Amino acid sequence: MLELRQLTVLKAIAQEGSLAAAARSLHYTQPTVTHHLGVLEAHFGARLVQRGPRGAALTELGAALLPHAEAVLERLRLAEREVRDLSERGAHTLHIGTFPTAGALLLPPAVKAVRGEGVQVSLVEGELPALLRGLVARELHAALVFSQPGDRLDLDDDFELHPLLTDPLLLVMPEDHRCARLARVPLEELRDDDWIGSADPRDPCDRVLSWACAQHSFEPVHGLRTDDYAVVQGFVAAGTGVALVPRLALGTPRPDVAVRELTGPPLAREISVAVLRTTAARSTGELVDALIREAGRIETQWSAVDAAAGDRSR
Repeated sequence: MLELRQLTVLKAIAQEGSLAAAARSLHYTQPTVTHHLGVLEAHFGARLVQRGPRGAALTELGAALLPHAEAVLERLRLAEREVRDLSERGAHTLHIGTFPTAGALLLPPAVKAVRGEGVQVSLVEGELPALLRGLVARELHAALVFSQPGDRLDLDDDFELHPLLTDPLLLVMPEDHRCARLARVPLEELRDDDWIGSADPRDPCDRVLSWACAQHSFEPVHGLRTDDYAVVQGFVAAGTGVALVPRLALGTPRPDVAVRELTGPPLAREISVAVLRTTAARSTGELVDALIREAGRIETQWSAVDAAAGDRSR
């Protein structure tokens, strides 16, 4: 029968590159590592590690076993953390990640709902790459994430992705911009404008802008980059460029900027919540349900604002 120590030894050998280094990392003696590896290889009736004068490396069979060993060890680590939370705090702690705009609007009512059921919440705020790393490292049970429509986030099958909100991208420009008089602005009219983009050029909003501009045979020129949307509006108002801003991040626009839709196919980002399947089903289920309700409320509010604006324009 397999033991956790045998899987731990296999993982350490893969990471350290030799039996001696694996023994040091685990605070075992080298004979102990050799023993556990021998029992593991005997169980499968095959060599899992190739030893040599320059160290040790997994064989093809060892490499096939490694991800399963890592998954078993990770599942145990998560179980220990959840049980310890219950033992020490008397309640399960849900570790949640969010990006700033969702943290301000979508998440607070959902956190209130799960805390009302006796669940403790630990909150981490960060940009998308940091949130994805936190999920992959199993440091987060759930995280609000966003993507370009049709994109696949780099998450494995241990995660469920629940769509919440289609967040339209709106053009923000100085109030005296030549296109400010238009109800909807053709993107090709902005060919010669500087753009204010995200700090990370791989941000889904920047990539969808590049895609849309490419349909009109030009590439947007980014004069400034920032992830702070208040800063974006400030620089737009100062006339340093135009920007594509998610509606969820827009808040109440400054009076010295103009906000318009672009003509053509709607541009948007998709906001979802990624949930680790192995965490407590009840608490994450309550979180997802509360987020879906709040996303529906926001969409209803947007529809009412758009309807009122349409009535005023007639």
